[in-house]
Amino acid sequence: MNAEQRPDESASRTPVGRSHGRRLYWVVMGAIGLYAVLDVIAQLLPPHYSPVTQAESDLAVGPYGYLMAVNFVNRGVLSVVFLYALVRTVGAETRGWRPFRSGVAFLSIWAGGSVVLAIFPTDVPNLPLTGHGAVHLVVALLVFFGGAVGVFALADHFGESDILRPAKPYAMALSILVLIFFVLELGVGFVAPRFGASVAGVTERLFLGSVLAWIFLVSWYLARQPGPGSPTTAGSAPAEPISAAR
Repeated sequence: MNAEQRPDESASRTPVGRSHGRRLYWVVMGAIGLYAVLDVIAQLLPPHYSPVTQAESDLAVGPYGYLMAVNFVNRGVLSVVFLYALVRTVGAETRGWRPFRSGVAFLSIWAGGSVVLAIFPTDVPNLPLTGHGAVHLVVALLVFFGGAVGVFALADHFGESDILRPAKPYAMALSILVLIFFVLELGVGFVAPRFGASVAGVTERLFLGSVLAWIFLVSWYLARQPGPGSPTTAGSAPAEPISAAR
């Protein structure tokens, strides 16, 4: 009798976990919206850095630089929450989150590095290079690499998850776009330094925006899924024969 009751007890606990996971995805999406708002506000305030030629990191330098510093922390925290929610989501499946370990590791670099960027501001102008400016530059490169490779590695394994499999084509397409923007961000300056400097702000924002868009869209998809083991999913299989009989 106890053996028969255990599955029922675990099933009753499952919806709570799924509901909690879905709430976390909504938190992530809200934080991304906040990120966009703070970024625009920081851009509009003095000293009015150019969004076309100057990097987003420059916004953290100046009388209102603390807004961008807060936003760096916001980006790191929302990324950690997303990874935590994602691991919880796929952890209940047969293979667990093991196929996603590399993607989680790389996106963790993106998340942790974003917080470090808030502590070590960049140099404006870029030269001469200071100690904190050098740390910011190195960490920024790691953050960009972690974000680009992380979303691609995660999307590449979506097919190994029942809940994520339907979203793989879209997640892969957007992750490839992220990689393209990553190559543009780093490559244009080497191939055509003068042109690269004239559009450095645009290429950087396209890349950062594409990573955040990937996280937002995956969160949107997962926030609206019941998830394996929930009452909706568990009851969907026998529901069709019943309606067919009617």
